[in-house]
Amino acid sequence: ELKKQEEEFKNKEKVMPWNVDTISKPGFTKTILNTPKALPTEENLTEEEKAKRLETFINENKSKLKVFGMFRKYKDSQEYLQKNPQLVCEDTANYLVIWCIDLQMEGKSDLMEHVAHQTICMQYILELSRQLNIDPRACVPSFFSRIQLAEKQYKDSFEEELNMFKDRIRKRAEEKIRIAQAEIEEEERKARLGPGGLDPVEVFDSLPDELKKCFESQDIQLLQDTIKNMNQEDATYYMKRCVDSGLWVPDANKDKSSAEDDDKTQEENIYSEINSS
Repeated sequence: ELKKQEEEFKNKEKVMPWNVDTISKPGFTKTILNTPKALPTEENLTEEEKAKRLETFINENKSKLKVFGMFRKYKDSQEYLQKNPQLVCEDTANYLVIWCIDLQMEGKSDLMEHVAHQTICMQYILELSRQLNIDPRACVPSFFSRIQLAEKQYKDSFEEELNMFKDRIRKRAEEKIRIAQAEIEEEERKARLGPGGLDPVEVFDSLPDELKKCFESQDIQLLQDTIKNMNQEDATYYMKRCVDSGLWVPDANKDKSSAEDDDKTQEENIYSEINSS
């Protein structure tokens, strides 16, 4: 009876899908490894402390991380991790994810896909470690042995995880590019703001066509004629916006004290100045 149950157990394990959602099933967690328990987790670290730890880790291991990211053969990856056990950790997975995003943003899609494969390998090792509650370094031989000897359905499952990861990387890279472009555009907009805090591009786009022609041609006489033919209230409104955006610069030699004594509004001063130019 015992042998029969054991045989059923082994058969169940063979047909069990292998991914991060099912890796904790009984058939897999029964694997016996004569290894130490997992190292204490660092869940109590603040985000700032985690970022500092990652920065330190990268500074100390960047060249080795790059080497691991370039491997493709499972045998090479296994041997390298066993020679450099400090790389078998969450920080390596985090670095590889960041590297993948950077590569995709730089347009190096083929290289991103190469590194993405190594990222998923590391994530599988870490997930196996969490499920078995043992040191992730002890899971390196188990993972690579299993993935190389796995049946087609196991490898298909791994490839599916890999493809989904690459899709997420592409989407994240696109999002970061959009954010970066928006930030650049906002910086450019702030840099070109006029003395009144208005954007000259936005103000120009809002002008009536007849006023746009004046500024495009830089024809002062045409501007004077156009202003005269416009409704005074509209002309005052648009010219004030032109001054606030820097599209129109009032007479710099005009006596400031006389302007302060003038009870007219700024809008009226602008309109009068255009008429008297």
